[in-house]
Amino acid sequence: MTYLLTATVTPSKQNFSREPGRETAMAKDILGEAGLHFDELNKLRVLDPEVTQQTIELKEECKDFVDKIGQFQKIVGGLIELVDQLAKEAENEKMKAIGARNLLKSIAKQREAQQQQLQALIAEKKMQLERYRVEYEALCKVEAEQNEFIDQFIFQK
Repeated sequence: MTYLLTATVTPSKQNFSREPGRETAMAKDILGEAGLHFDELNKLRVLDPEVTQQTIELKEECKDFVDKIGQFQKIVGGLIELVDQLAKEAENEKMKAIGARNLLKSIAKQREAQQQQLQALIAEKKMQLERYRVEYEALCKVEAEQNEFIDQFIFQK
């Protein structure tokens, strides 16, 4: 951190035989060599007025830079929030898709199980039909034999 040293210098009222502008210039040169300078208000400064002005400009530029960085951080923060929200929405949609896929798989398995049950029922019904057909043929044969027996009995009387 740079500290500015200020002091007010008032010209002396002594009257020298030398030129007054020359004394001031010599004093400024001596003080300048010592690292002390006068500003436009005749205040004694440790820094050269140009360096002071550059320091003030740099300070203002730094303030502008810090403000811009703050704005940038706000924008980036908003962007990060938006990306996080989109990531959450994408994750929710992903979970919905996984759930739908699992539901479709379970429906497919249920249909497959139902199809196997129906095929087993069809096979059972075919076997039952075959038993009924054999029984029918046997009963038809018995009926034919009984009809023949009745016909023979009637003709013998």
